[in-house]
Amino acid sequence: MLPRFQHVLVPLDFTEKNQAALEVAFEFAVHNRARVTLLHVIEPLAGDDAESRAFLSRLRQRAESELEARAQRFLAAGQQAEWKVIEGHRLEEIVRASVDRHADLVVMSSHPLDPARPAQSWNTLSYQVSVLCRCPILLVK
Repeated sequence: MLPRFQHVLVPLDFTEKNQAALEVAFEFAVHNRARVTLLHVIEPLAGDDAESRAFLSRLRQRAESELEARAQRFLAAGQQAEWKVIEGHRLEEIVRASVDRHADLVVMSSHPLDPARPAQSWNTLSYQVSVLCRCPILLVK
């Protein structure tokens, strides 16, 4: 019998909080022999001048390099891993990538809910992704 989750999507923004999600995704992928896609979304800029395009190009190159470095751990463990940098709005692109890439599971970082300000805490990217994605979401705090 095949494991239920065969493809794990891991959106990353390269902050320290992503490390815990990356660790969980690694353990999960190895245990389930799942392939992994590491994803970074670059938000669009208002301008379309040469300076803005050059800035976006540098961001893309840095993101590609960061994702490739993180993917090496998966590859060294014999896992199938790919990485993708997309320009667009994070929520839309993460949800679209989960569908287009046939992800069975999305693993992403989150933060503990603040009971004193629940409405503010629920207005996070991770919560929005968890509501809109068709596949299961594992939020790592």
